[in-house]
Amino acid sequence: MSASKFRNSIQNKNMATTAEREKTDRPHIQPVEPAQPTSSGIRSKISFGIGGLVLLLAIGWGVQKYMYSRGHESTDDAAIDGHIVPVVAKVGGYVQKTTATENDHVSEGQILVQLDTAELAVRLLQADADQSAARATAGGNGQAEAMVQTAAGQRGALEAQVSLARANAARAHSDLRRMQELASKQIISLQQLDAARAAAAVADAGVSAAERQAAAAGGTVSGAEAGTRLADARLSAANAMKENAALQLSFTRLIAPASGTVSRKTVEVGQLLQPAQQVMSIVADTGAFVTANFKETQLSRMKVGQPVDIDVDAYSGCTASGKIQSISGATGSKFSLLPPENATGNFTKVVQRIPVKIAIVKDCGAARPLRPGMSVAAHVQTG
Repeated sequence: MSASKFRNSIQNKNMATTAEREKTDRPHIQPVEPAQPTSSGIRSKISFGIGGLVLLLAIGWGVQKYMYSRGHESTDDAAIDGHIVPVVAKVGGYVQKTTATENDHVSEGQILVQLDTAELAVRLLQADADQSAARATAGGNGQAEAMVQTAAGQRGALEAQVSLARANAARAHSDLRRMQELASKQIISLQQLDAARAAAAVADAGVSAAERQAAAAGGTVSGAEAGTRLADARLSAANAMKENAALQLSFTRLIAPASGTVSRKTVEVGQLLQPAQQVMSIVADTGAFVTANFKETQLSRMKVGQPVDIDVDAYSGCTASGKIQSISGATGSKFSLLPPENATGNFTKVVQRIPVKIAIVKDCGAARPLRPGMSVAAHVQTG
C-alpha cells in the first residue's frame, strides 16, 4: 500500500469516528405528533349542551305556562261532589228484614228495611171501626139526619096548628064585632057579648101558644142540623184518623228515595228504631259535580257557562270536561261554625275563597267513575 492510500484510509477512519462521536453527543429528539382531546373536555362539552337544552325547555315551559295562565284560572282546592240522600225511619219499631247491604246499588222505590207491623195494624183496625161508627151517625141515612127529619116534621105540624089557631082567632074576632053591633042595638044581652069577648081572647092565646110551640120546633130543627154538622165533622176526623193509621202502617217499609249506592248502613235485624233515626245513606245516581273553591281575586273574569278542564287525581291522564253552573253568593268562611268577625279589632286580611259549582259534561268513562269526595284540579277557560 502506498503512503497516500494509507493516509486516506486513516483520515476516513478518523472522520467516521468523529461522526459517530458527534452523533452520540447530540440529544435525542422525538418527532412532534398532533395533540389528542382529553375526556374532561368531552364531558364539559356534553354538560354544556345538556344545560343549554334544559334551559331552552325551561324557557319554553315557562312561556307555555304564562300563555296558559293568561287565559285560565286554576285551583287544586276542588273535589267531586254529589247528592247524598239519607234514609230515615219515620216511625219506630223493631226491624224484621233488611234487603240491602253496604255498597249495594238500589233502585228508587225499592224496599230497604221492613219493620214490625203488628201494633200499627191494630191501630188501623181501630181507626176503621171509629170511621164506621161516625158514618152511622152522620149525613145520608145516619142518625143525625133522621133527627133532623123528625124535628122538621114536628115543626111542620106545629106551623099548621099556628095557622089553625090564627084562623080560629080571626073568626072569634069577627063574631065579637057582630056581637058588639047587636049589643049596641040591644038585640043581644051583655052576657052573650062577654062570651064573644072571652072566645076571642081564648083564640088569641091559642095563637100565641101555637107560635111558641112552632118556634121551639124550629130550635129543635136547628139543633138537629147542628148535630148533623157535628156528626159530619166527627166522620171527617175519623176518616183522617184512618188515613193517618194507614200512612203510619206504610211507613214501616223504608224505601229508597233515589237510585244509587248504599253507604254507611247502620241497621240490622232485631234492632229497635226510633222515629227520625237515620239507618243508611244513598249516593244518588243523579250525577256528580265539582265544587271548586277559587280565590276571590280569580273571579273577575269568571262567569256562568265558561268551559272547565278537570284533572282527576285518582285517574292518571284523565281530564274530564265541565262548565261553570253557578257561583256561590258568599265566601266559604261565612258558613263556618265560627265566622270571622273583623269588627272586633283583631283584623288580619286573608284572601277568601268562594265556592264555584261546576257541572260535569264529560267524565272519565264507566270504568273510572267519579265519586263524591275525590280530589281534582279545575282549570277555567276565561280567555
